[in-house]
Amino acid sequence: MTSQSPSISSEQAPKPIGLYPHARKAGNLLFLSGVGPRIAGSDASDSGVPGLTTDNNGNFVSFDFEAQCHSVFNNVRTILEASGSKWENLVDVTVFLVDMKRDFQTYNRIYAEYFKEAQPCRTTVEVNSLPTPIAIELKCIALIESQ
Repeated sequence: MTSQSPSISSEQAPKPIGLYPHARKAGNLLFLSGVGPRIAGSDASDSGVPGLTTDNNGNFVSFDFEAQCHSVFNNVRTILEASGSKWENLVDVTVFLVDMKRDFQTYNRIYAEYFKEAQPCRTTVEVNSLPTPIAIELKCIALIESQ
């Protein structure tokens, strides 16, 4: 096995905020880098976070966690499809929330809508912060079907 496996980046997903691909293939597995809810084409300097409005000082003016959940799940789906996989092929999801007390119930309800059929393993942890002003990020592993 070589030290470099094929990497994937999609123009339909938010730009990575560092030097890393959206996903990397290894055998029949697909490993997604951390995926947040930012709008496709946005980068770390953009305000392209659904459900979030800030003032000139970066303070939250409005916050809609539900909008971030829907957006992050759609971004994961976009990257999976660009990588030759699909939503139903997810086998493991690690979810990072910045405020477990405030957001877990909403996240859990929306997660159940998206994962009613496909039920990957799941871990949810609270983190102090994420690199951009987002409240949720997913790290996923999926299968790639033989072609």
